[in-house]
Amino acid sequence: QLQASGGGLVEAGGSLRLSCAMSGSTFRGYSLAWFRQAPGKEREFVATTWRSTSNTYYGDSVKGRFTISRDITRSTVYLQMNSLNADDTAVYYCAASSRIIFSSLGVPSSYEFWGQGTLVTVSS
Repeated sequence: QLQASGGGLVEAGGSLRLSCAMSGSTFRGYSLAWFRQAPGKEREFVATTWRSTSNTYYGDSVKGRFTISRDITRSTVYLQMNSLNADDTAVYYCAASSRIIFSSLGVPSSYEFWGQGTLVTVSS
């Protein structure tokens, strides 16, 4: 089970940190990701951390501004978002998979578990 939090209203140029706590499973064995979905748009890959190496990967639109990290002791994955702009406004979802293959890390349908989503609104 995944529980996302940390969304809110922020001015353009500001920062937010999202959290996603995982319960009921062994945290170490999961690849963890963040996706987002803006109104009228498809779900977009934001960032992921690969279960085997904890290497991180990012969507082109957030590279250099967002950072994904995991805290094993808290079974929580974070998304630090800096230099936010209006295009970052969306509902952000965390996702987890214990069996995803590397080539599918950016594909929403490859993840078995999803959090409920947290809304991020960036005012310009």
